[in-house]
Amino acid sequence: MASKSSAGGVAAVALLLSSCTPFSLTSRIAASHPECVFYASASSRVVALTVDDGPDSSTTPQILNLLRRHSAHATFFMISSRAAGNDSLIRRTLREGNEIGNHMSRNEASIRLSPREFERSLIEADTVLRKFATLRWLRPGSGWFNDSMIATMQRHRYRCALGSVYPFDPQLPFARYSLRTILGHVRPGSIIVLHDGGYKGRNTIRVLTRLLPELSRRGYSVVTLSQLMSAPEEAAKRSPPQ
Repeated sequence: MASKSSAGGVAAVALLLSSCTPFSLTSRIAASHPECVFYASASSRVVALTVDDGPDSSTTPQILNLLRRHSAHATFFMISSRAAGNDSLIRRTLREGNEIGNHMSRNEASIRLSPREFERSLIEADTVLRKFATLRWLRPGSGWFNDSMIATMQRHRYRCALGSVYPFDPQLPFARYSLRTILGHVRPGSIIVLHDGGYKGRNTIRVLTRLLPELSRRGYSVVTLSQLMSAPEEAAKRSPPQ
C-alpha cells in the first residue's frame, strides 16, 4: 500500500496513464489533488499548451515560429542547465507573449531525489530562470510528485502544474499518434503537454505544424498556462468542462 508521501506520485502517474481514458477519471484524480493544476474549467474554447525540457537552440526557435504564425502562445517549462548560452532565446520566448516555468535544474525524475536534493534543484533552477521573468509554475521532472515535494514548492511560492492531455511523446515520438491523441482528448480548459529538445523537439514541431491550424479550425485559442488559469470562468478541478 502506498504511503502518504508516495500517494501523490502514484496519482500523477495514474493521470498520465489516463490520457486515453474518459475525462471523468482525470477529473477524479485532479479533485483529490487540489494543490496541483491538471486542467481548468472553461466555457469557452481555450486550451493551454505547455512544452517541457527546453530551451534548445535548434528546435525552440522553430516552435516559436509556429506559435507566432498561428497567433498561439505556450508555457515553456525549462531545465536551467540548458539555459546557458540561450539567454537571447529565452528573452525571445517571453517577448513573443509566452511564459516560462521551472522544470528543475536537470533532466531527471524529481521523485527519485531526496527532499534536500529536490529543494536544491528547485532553487538552482529558480536562480537561473528568475533572471528572465517572475516564475509561478513548477512541473516536476517526469510528472511524479509527493507530499514533501508539494510542500517545498509551496514554500518557494510555486504551484505544481501537470496536465490533462499527454501523448507520451518522449516514449512515442510519432507525430501522427501524438496528433490523434491530442485531438481525440482536447476540450475547453485542457492543458496539453509536449516536449522540446532533440528528437522530442523535432516531433513537437511536426505535431504543432498540423495541430495549431486544426485547433484554430475548431475554434480554439491556444494560450499560456497563466492565461488559461486567469480566465474569469476558470474554476480549476471543481467540475469537468461540459
